[in-house]
Amino acid sequence: MFDEPCPDDWSSAPLRELVDPDRKITYGIVQPGRWQEPGKGVPLIRGQDYSSGKVDVANLKYVHDRVASKYSRSTVFQGDILFSIVGYVGLCAVVPKDAEGANITQTTARVAPSEGIHSGYLAQYIRSRPFKNEIKKYTKGSAQPGLNLDDVEKMVVSRPQSFREQSAIARTLETLDSQIEKTQALIAKLEQVKEGLLHDLLTYGVDENGELRPSPEDAPKLYKQSRLGPIPEAWEAVTLEEVVRRSGGLLQTGPFGAQLHSHEYVSSGVPVIMPQDMVGNRLSVASIARVTEEKAADLSRHRVEENDLVFARRGELSRCISVKSAQAGWLCGTGCLLARISERETDANWLAQVYRRPAIQSQVLGRAVGSTMANLNTSILAGLVIGRPPIGEQQEVSRRLTVISERIDCERRKQSKLMAEKSGLMDDLLTGRVRVTPLLEREAAESN
Repeated sequence: MFDEPCPDDWSSAPLRELVDPDRKITYGIVQPGRWQEPGKGVPLIRGQDYSSGKVDVANLKYVHDRVASKYSRSTVFQGDILFSIVGYVGLCAVVPKDAEGANITQTTARVAPSEGIHSGYLAQYIRSRPFKNEIKKYTKGSAQPGLNLDDVEKMVVSRPQSFREQSAIARTLETLDSQIEKTQALIAKLEQVKEGLLHDLLTYGVDENGELRPSPEDAPKLYKQSRLGPIPEAWEAVTLEEVVRRSGGLLQTGPFGAQLHSHEYVSSGVPVIMPQDMVGNRLSVASIARVTEEKAADLSRHRVEENDLVFARRGELSRCISVKSAQAGWLCGTGCLLARISERETDANWLAQVYRRPAIQSQVLGRAVGSTMANLNTSILAGLVIGRPPIGEQQEVSRRLTVISERIDCERRKQSKLMAEKSGLMDDLLTGRVRVTPLLEREAAESN
């Protein structure tokens, strides 16, 4: 893909020819010694401090001036490139102004660009696929992969000879980086909001007016004591067995290995829900197993219906999903447990959210069997105690949690789209396959 020749007005050169001749590529402090209080001594940038692609200036460690003075050659300044050479080889970031004067550790190489190459362009190129191939070529070791500085100096960089074009390419890609970063920050904020909602809605619930109930400390008269502790007056403390029995449902183990063999899986057919397919509060079909319709008919007692719940019965026991209408007819697979409940009394999505909460998981882990790997069975699951609101309240809580989950999913799709766009642009712009000439022409016209 990258074997095509560069445009005539591009050139390629090893990194050693692209650095400031007075500031050769180097690594930093070998033994930091004792950390100093923040703000005292010299800030030290470690690989973990720029793992996001930006230097996390606010959380840097500090070393004593005496230690830093021994490694003054590796002091960094604005525009320098930080390049991880040990462990997570290839991570890089541009040093911002507020990190000037900091030092680096021995796992990071400092690359000080010469006047002929734009630092932002160089950082983007270091993250590109052509340069990753260079990194792969020179990386040594498996347990702790690493590069030596001689090899770093040999790595080849292609770039436009025009500094203006380098700058335009860097700005274009950095604009996408900024959008991706903002989307990531929004997702993180929404996740915090969701976690707060999960706690409040599943602990206090909502009243008949749709308002979040105050806590027991703020409104003790709204709560009663139960085997779970204080719960809202309208709730009941009930076992999962009682929930299933009252609705005429069932609680059963998925098919055993003798009933469903791996050689019976096919490329298309009826999906089989396994523990690994439960990702968060949704089903992932990326690598879901499938069986023929004939095999699914043989295992008809394990076919799921809307509002069922499927639980992982080994490994990560918090895995649980509620079955949606589009998944009705799929199979509860090996390694899972199936609960069938009436939608007139219990909202499965609400119950799946409750099941994943720490209060219920402490019951699960306290009852699980097995020393090498924790396991559940129907008896253990049946004995779990939950605080159950009336069905209308369950549905309102479920609706609110679904709204925030869908918002997060929307932002994640946006993030994936931006990242794919960035990857494609990097392939195009950093090989010269697509030029930024229109951008340069527009800038020239605006300046006249």
